[in-house]
Amino acid sequence: MNAAAGAGGPPLEISGLSAGYAGLTVLHDLDLTVGPGEVVAVLGPNGAGKSTLLLTVAGVLRADSGVIRLFGEDAAGRSIQARARDGLGFVPAGRGLFPGLTVRENIRVCSRDRSAVDRAVEISPMLATLLDRRAGLLSGGEQQMLALAKVLISRPRLLLIDEMSMGLAPLVVRSLLPVIRAAADADGVGVLLVEQHAAAALEVSDRVVVLNQGTAVHEAASASVLARPELLTELYLSHGAEP
Repeated sequence: MNAAAGAGGPPLEISGLSAGYAGLTVLHDLDLTVGPGEVVAVLGPNGAGKSTLLLTVAGVLRADSGVIRLFGEDAAGRSIQARARDGLGFVPAGRGLFPGLTVRENIRVCSRDRSAVDRAVEISPMLATLLDRRAGLLSGGEQQMLALAKVLISRPRLLLIDEMSMGLAPLVVRSLLPVIRAAADADGVGVLLVEQHAAAALEVSDRVVVLNQGTAVHEAASASVLARPELLTELYLSHGAEP
């Protein structure tokens, strides 16, 4: 883990967070911290509240109660755009690309920096031969790498990633996740990673938080959970959910 302190405080501090949709509480009294250069994996069954957590931190959803602090500052009332300016990057489920635009155009849409394309290729050399191909014609893995590179070129201090592996083969996932680890180690980016491929997420993360029915039921060093692969199944089933 990169030990450099983030300006003003850790990238993310959550205390007593409850949130949900249309009056239905999905997350219950959650505490969670992500330090600079730390990758925290969030695992759990479908419906556990993982995406709700990311959407609330990003400002898409409003918290019902509790405190979210970004880089040491209370995020209450901060818009999605303001949080992004502060240094929050978000790779949502579905990738958020413009399928009719080329890879080069997708990169330029999100950054006016003339070096943005070069920076994206530096992050992911595989993009070098794809720059003039429309995003809609890329493979799923290529699309996900473009989505990740688009966010990383802005040099975020906190990166939220929602189900990067969705629809991808495990081998492709294992080629993508090291890019996240490299951003944390080289640039001190704090990462909150929601992922369905538990083993792959555990291999690149420092800590893991397991959610079930909106509650954190386990938190530990990722290495300790990797050493006990049966633990996740026990945690999922012990709270009435399917693994």
